[in-house]
Amino acid sequence: ASADISLMEVLEREINQPLISPLDDAVAHSVLGKRNGEFYFMHDKLQEAAYCKMKPEERCLHHNRYGLALGFVAARERDDRLLLTGVAQINHGGPKAIIDEEQAVVVANLNLDAG
Repeated sequence: ASADISLMEVLEREINQPLISPLDDAVAHSVLGKRNGEFYFMHDKLQEAAYCKMKPEERCLHHNRYGLALGFVAARERDDRLLLTGVAQINHGGPKAIIDEEQAVVVANLNLDAG
């Protein structure tokens, strides 16, 4: 898997949390590589280890949070690519990541908009 740097910059601005700097640190430690505008894991086992290091419920919440942030940017900027990426992240987080009925309605509407 890889992460588009421009997408990460959008996400970083939206959630107001540093993302690029820690990824650059991971590049410096040879956990990630960086080329053609993307961050990528240097080996599948490194990706598995990084992903497994988080508790499943934390992973779900991160997917949901990042997906919602991208969905809001997509709606503001009318960007279908961001919408599809955001909805994919939300759905990867699953229904357990939905915190209340209001958020459930937002998620449903984003899914409808994504088709």
